[in-house]
Amino acid sequence: MTHPTAAARETDSGPVHNPGVADRIERLETQLSAIVRGKPEVIRLAVVCLLARGHVLIEDVPGVGKTTLAQALARSLGLSFQRIQFTSDLLPSDILGVSVFNQTRQEFEFVPGPVFANVVLADEINRASPKTQSALLEAMSERRVSIDRKRYKLPDSFMVLATQNPLEYVGTFPLPESQLDRFMMSLRLGYPPHSEERELLLSGGVRDLLDDLTPALGEKELRDLQELVPRVQVAEKLADYILTIATQTRQSSEFLLGVSTRGVQSLFSAAQALALVEGREYAVPDDIQQLAPAVLAHRVSLKGGGSGLDAAREAIERVVHSIPVPL
Repeated sequence: MTHPTAAARETDSGPVHNPGVADRIERLETQLSAIVRGKPEVIRLAVVCLLARGHVLIEDVPGVGKTTLAQALARSLGLSFQRIQFTSDLLPSDILGVSVFNQTRQEFEFVPGPVFANVVLADEINRASPKTQSALLEAMSERRVSIDRKRYKLPDSFMVLATQNPLEYVGTFPLPESQLDRFMMSLRLGYPPHSEERELLLSGGVRDLLDDLTPALGEKELRDLQELVPRVQVAEKLADYILTIATQTRQSSEFLLGVSTRGVQSLFSAAQALALVEGREYAVPDDIQQLAPAVLAHRVSLKGGGSGLDAAREAIERVVHSIPVPL
């Protein structure tokens, strides 16, 4: 673990000195943990992604709490939530909205689609056609959409959580690299621990808890935390460490497609957000090592028949472990 840079040590305005930051984040994580049981690592990564203004792809089997996590996140922040069920006949206008002619005013009016919510759950995103999938590209990258030659801004606190089933391929359209690269992280929930699943079974689930959930943070508090993330110090050696990891994926014979520049930027921002969550005003190598599989695995392609998120995660971990840690 490295020491903070001189700039980080001397600053008096870093996030650690901002009163209440740690308490707010802990309050949010505690509330989410009461709904999504036994998954503190996944909850932390989701919160990191939220603070870094990123989007999350959750690849897992049905029934492990993907929708519950999205709903709990929205309700814990008092944000608007929309669930879009992706199907083969879903149209881009079903996501973005459509212009409707107003007979009274004799002009077209834009009716916003579900993408204009704060938290959007794109359920089974790989079941929609590539044309429909691409409707989210501009929204995820620029937080605005273009319709009928006009551009409409999305909410400041905008986040897409997309899901897909890794075991079902019939009737699906694999996400192209350009779409995958828009997601800051790819996560897997997995089954809950036996003790947590037993408690869920005996208590009747978390539906009532979810319905009664009150915001742990307000939207303004969330924006304040998001604005603190870029102020987290990242030493030049640590930035070089991130670039070395990316370069290794581009040059290694194990990879067909290496990490993009957007992937490098995402890992940098995620490291800043994780440092903030853990109460530090500077990032450390441990942040990079912890985040690299979740941030980079879905952005690479492997040679030699290696496929799937698990294989990509293992390949990224090998790259990280092969590079000396900066001191």
